[in-house]
Amino acid sequence: MRPIVVFVILLAGAISVRAQEDLTVLRVDTDGVPPTRQLYTYLLKEAQRHFDERRQAVAALKTPEDVHRRQAELRQFFLQAIGAFPEKTPLNPRIVGRIQGDGYRIEKVIYESRPNHHVTALLYLPDVPPPYPGVLLPCGHSANGKAAESYQRAAILMAKNGLAVLCYDPIGQGERLQLLDASGKPAISSNTSEHTLVGIGALLVGRNTAHYRIWDGIRSLDYLASRPEIDPRRLGCTGNSGGGTLTAYLMALDDRIVAAAPACYITSLERLFSTVGPQDAEQNITGQVAFGMEHADYLTMRAPKPTLLCVATQDFFDIAGAWTTFREAKLIYGLLGHGERVDLVEFNDKHGFSKPRREAAMRWMRRWLLQRDDAPREEDFPIYTDRELQCTRTGQVLEDFRGKSAFALNAEREQELAERRNARPLARHTQELGRELWEKIGAPIVGRMTVEKVGSVPRDSYVIDKVVYTTTPGIQVPGLFFRPNRAKETDPLTIYLHGDGKAVDAGVGGPIEKLVRSGQRVLALDLRGMGETSPGKSAAAGWSHYFGFDPKEAFLGLHLNRPLLGQRVYDLQTIIDGLALDPSVPIHVHAIGAAGPIALHAAVLERRISRLTLERSLISWSAVVRSPISFNQLTNVVPGALEVYDLPDLAALVAPRPLTIRAAVDPRHQPVTQAELEAAYRPCRSAYQSAGAADRLVLEAAP
Repeated sequence: MRPIVVFVILLAGAISVRAQEDLTVLRVDTDGVPPTRQLYTYLLKEAQRHFDERRQAVAALKTPEDVHRRQAELRQFFLQAIGAFPEKTPLNPRIVGRIQGDGYRIEKVIYESRPNHHVTALLYLPDVPPPYPGVLLPCGHSANGKAAESYQRAAILMAKNGLAVLCYDPIGQGERLQLLDASGKPAISSNTSEHTLVGIGALLVGRNTAHYRIWDGIRSLDYLASRPEIDPRRLGCTGNSGGGTLTAYLMALDDRIVAAAPACYITSLERLFSTVGPQDAEQNITGQVAFGMEHADYLTMRAPKPTLLCVATQDFFDIAGAWTTFREAKLIYGLLGHGERVDLVEFNDKHGFSKPRREAAMRWMRRWLLQRDDAPREEDFPIYTDRELQCTRTGQVLEDFRGKSAFALNAEREQELAERRNARPLARHTQELGRELWEKIGAPIVGRMTVEKVGSVPRDSYVIDKVVYTTTPGIQVPGLFFRPNRAKETDPLTIYLHGDGKAVDAGVGGPIEKLVRSGQRVLALDLRGMGETSPGKSAAAGWSHYFGFDPKEAFLGLHLNRPLLGQRVYDLQTIIDGLALDPSVPIHVHAIGAAGPIALHAAVLERRISRLTLERSLISWSAVVRSPISFNQLTNVVPGALEVYDLPDLAALVAPRPLTIRAAVDPRHQPVTQAELEAAYRPCRSAYQSAGAADRLVLEAAP
């Protein structure tokens, strides 16, 4: 019995040693930045370079002509970045109810900002003879939208002081939820989550959530100006938080807005990114930082029209950034001869449309729209319940009218783009795609890397080298290089990319070991922001589970015109180039989960990849647009991609190299059927057949 006992002890010891294996490669870099902060820190430095360049450009403005030229350039960029607006269509307004208040009255209104896309609003009218100035009041991110107490109080305060006010529900709030469950309840956990889920689809079709939000605001201003009681030459706009965002956008783009007062939003992107980080989708404009557009530019674009910044000392929108923006705006307005038309009011409280800021906004509107420079105060008065202010029968426009949601508008645009892509001859499409792919993903030319071996882990018949690839200053890509004991430099190489990290399949008896025992060398990598350098192990702070670990990094990348997908393609190509392999060595890239779209792009751009396997990878981006709820898709979004290509189009360009797509998933990470997979990749099959390589394409749905 003794030999058996010894064997059991030795086996237990071996298992214990393997259980204690440390496959971690990175610790803390020389600047003291932990791996989980590496990507954000790198992106901040990249953004800072653009902020510094912008400061120089603004300092060079010396004449009114310089300012006018910058205004035109900013507006052109802004409109291009959010996506072209549609033609104006009939609003089809209807008044569905009235409330008489003390010194004012409310009309409940429903109109269509686009055909069959309904907006619910409240029009507050003073009980004095018209005409009145009109003030648009976009809401912040209140769940009950226009019925939130602070927006009621702001509207009533202005109405009691001679100003008509139109306050409307944003998408995702109040009576305008854009996705309902079977019981008519919200299907998405919060309005900011809904805005960002809308934004994922919008980005893919070349738009932005701001595209829908701004157009709602423009059409709401159209309605306000159309009312016979309103003087269309005296229009203003004020809003708080998310409504401050919309006020900033609208005052920059709509020349009808004479007076504006954004509250609790304006800071500077430079300070925002270095404090709380990027916020939800409509507050992140693709290419904004790379172009050199800051919060101050929303004021520059409308200068010298009267603008008041209403700020809070303790706001999470950094107060120092607000004062920096104000100082720049003062200089620009002064250059145009009207420094008195821009001002700032600060109150030492927290984020919100509190009484001091409501009073300041009301007084600003009276000064510039009524020519009354006085200081009325907000007295106490009753407000209304959500039910009393409800415009629809059921409480939701989608329940009442079965109209089009923002998700449906994204899907319509996706269908238009798909038809346009499919109408092009394959050869022409391929040529155009090859020319535009680099630009779309924002990947720079492949750089030079450095490599450092930082340890090794011996195993039976092979060794795992821990290696660090520095692909660009500030970015370290950790890798595990599995080498059979008798490996040769001419042996096949598999580059293994797992969306959840390189160590997931690296265990004894795992998928990577099986490849090694078949005679292959395997390099498992954590591309930037993945695995060891992932910003977190759970949803990012302040973000829901829909967006994974890196929404802040994803938005920073979009601001820089450098989507995370393109940055990771760059890492992969740089490493392949730096390995300096013999051209005869076959390179197989095996990608799993979120790494799949990255590997697919790399395979199209990098001809040294001789074989590609995608496992549990997203079936298509068009599926993302058609699926209102998705999980962890922001990380791989390429703005405007569907204007040029979808993932199956890229797969067709891999031909005639071997390509296996196994167990593809939908945007919620659920397996798709074989029929769905075949339908999506029909053009890919045709491409392989045309190349005489039909047997090299394998499409296998999950069992």
